[in-house]
Amino acid sequence: MAKYPKSRYTSGMDKTHNRIMLIARNGIVAGLYYALTMLMVLVPAISQFGPIQCRFSEFMVLLAFFDPSLTVGLTIGCLLANVTGFAMGQGFVWDILIGTGATLLACLFEAYLSKFLCIAALWPVVFNGLIVGTEIYFLFNDAGIPLVACMGYVALGELIAIALGYALFMVLVRRKGMLKRIGMTRHLEVKF
Repeated sequence: MAKYPKSRYTSGMDKTHNRIMLIARNGIVAGLYYALTMLMVLVPAISQFGPIQCRFSEFMVLLAFFDPSLTVGLTIGCLLANVTGFAMGQGFVWDILIGTGATLLACLFEAYLSKFLCIAALWPVVFNGLIVGTEIYFLFNDAGIPLVACMGYVALGELIAIALGYALFMVLVRRKGMLKRIGMTRHLEVKF
């Protein structure tokens, strides 16, 4: 029986294990994003779709700042929520592409262009406000709401969700080692 060097044998196993863990973590993130969005659909006072909305599950997009690989799970979760919203008659067909694209852009900018959490927290507000607000104005504005107001309403709802997420992540950052324990890979010692 031939003996292989331990590093040669374990490196293949480690790669497989890492891929499985990455897929599992993204699946969990997608499922949580989707479940939180659908749970909030049950609260009639808070809209998840439309010109005036606050999707609390959006706080999760800040995960991309701490682990860029979770961008996939966040985008899939948003896509599933938008598809379900459309199927339930609460969302719009264009939101499946446009809204999901805004979330993807926000995650990418957080992951690769932000060194500070406070800057990363602005990207979802800006992208959703501009992109989704414009989409609602041009495609679904039966009430005649002005463009700036559509953008503002979407940005305000996003800001509320992101502010809650920011506070949550700052608590996790202050608890030494907590982010690392939940699998985050960078910005573990962020100051603000």
